[in-house]
Amino acid sequence: MDKALPRHVSIIMDGNGRWAQAQGKDRVFGHKAGVESVRACLEAAVEDGIEYLSLYAFSEENWNRPQTEVSTLMELMLLSIQKEAQNIMTHGVRFRVLGNRARLSDKVNHAIDSLEDASRNNSKTTLVVFLSYSGQWDILQAMKKAAASLSPEEFQALDAPGFEQYLVTAGIPAPDLLIRTSGELRISNYLLWQSAYTEFYFTDTLWPDFRKPQFREALEAYAHRDRRYGKVK
Repeated sequence: MDKALPRHVSIIMDGNGRWAQAQGKDRVFGHKAGVESVRACLEAAVEDGIEYLSLYAFSEENWNRPQTEVSTLMELMLLSIQKEAQNIMTHGVRFRVLGNRARLSDKVNHAIDSLEDASRNNSKTTLVVFLSYSGQWDILQAMKKAAASLSPEEFQALDAPGFEQYLVTAGIPAPDLLIRTSGELRISNYLLWQSAYTEFYFTDTLWPDFRKPQFREALEAYAHRDRRYGKVK
């Protein structure tokens, strides 16, 4: 892999609803169109040798949306996993889902488990989907796990690398590049710990319009960043 490329690209996929409304259609139409963007960006990541592509698909806060929209999104997630399974296997992609999966239905969890197991030994890009996830929830559950498994002395001695082993992203490198579509300039409670030194890239493009050219524009912008991690070069 070219050293100018990020090892891990993460995307906050935003703008589906506005894209649909601009066309006089229901928000759900935008979510369905956004699946095509997921496929395009995953193919680009595989082609370009990106080791990890992660997507913020559904936040803990999204459970507060109207029940009809939540139900439709969960059904779309289930159908997308089933429909994209062959494409994921064909491209040698490893599939993972991280988040508070206790809130997901048995059907969705079963589909996730099946594809995770089937793709476990795939060795190209790892696709990580954050579902029912929030950064604050992740830090809190990690703290609880650490407190429950360590003695008081061990807990007091815990350092940052040690604490990271209790996050749901344990074993996954922090994102080098975080892309957010739709023009919003925030990270919306996403990967709060993991993005401490992540490069951000914001674009006005709505997610259903974000395809391979836009993905590679973000990679090009990243290639010109000077990452110093608090040091002087």
